[in-house]
Amino acid sequence: MKRIVLPILLILLLLGAWELYVDLGGVDSDILPPPHAVGSALWNDRSLLWSNFVVTAREVLLGLLVTAVFGLTLAVALHFSPTLRRAFYPLLVASQAIPFPVLAPILLVWLGFGILPKIIVVALVSFFSIVVATLAGFAAVDPQLLKLMRTFDASRMRTFRHVEFPAALPGLFTGAKIAVAVSVIGAVFAEYNGSNSGLGYLILVSIPQLLSARAVAATVVLALFAIALFALLSVAERRALPWAYEGDLTR
Repeated sequence: MKRIVLPILLILLLLGAWELYVDLGGVDSDILPPPHAVGSALWNDRSLLWSNFVVTAREVLLGLLVTAVFGLTLAVALHFSPTLRRAFYPLLVASQAIPFPVLAPILLVWLGFGILPKIIVVALVSFFSIVVATLAGFAAVDPQLLKLMRTFDASRMRTFRHVEFPAALPGLFTGAKIAVAVSVIGAVFAEYNGSNSGLGYLILVSIPQLLSARAVAATVVLALFAIALFALLSVAERRALPWAYEGDLTR
């Protein structure tokens, strides 16, 4: 019960402090709307928010699918080939230093104004965590298990399938949960450049029109979407890796 009650109490406390701060003149409500105005926007603009949410959700989900496939494939390839890892790892790190607001217009020139450049931006933003966390999982395999598999004259692929890959699954899920949290940011960056729909686009056009409550409402929808995806991954992790949660009453 505490796991539910305490977060709710904290959220209510923060909302109350936010409401008082705006109502007492701490900031102009046109810049930071109070929670009750955001709540009204969530209800009054629900159709607009939903139609744009569907666009962003599709970009995020397809981007995450590409991320999962490409990220896991790259992690396995780097795990099997130290030479490949030495060659690609610096590029992997450098990819996260790319200013995506600058990259997005280039992708638009190359790929047009469809969904593809948005998917690529989401994938670029989120795949790093999957690759790095999965590689860390491979590196954390118990050496005694590997030695045991060699004792039984197991092939390299058999060792990978029965020992290394299962051991890397917690890292893979950790990376995927981080990727989910940042993927919505990638979608917003992509929609800021050359889009006419999506929650990122809605935020972009609402702010100059002083519709800050609508912009914050769109941000709330994005946050709730990321939380929902994170929760679904957590449930999937518990189902796929029940042994990792044995005796852990806090998760």
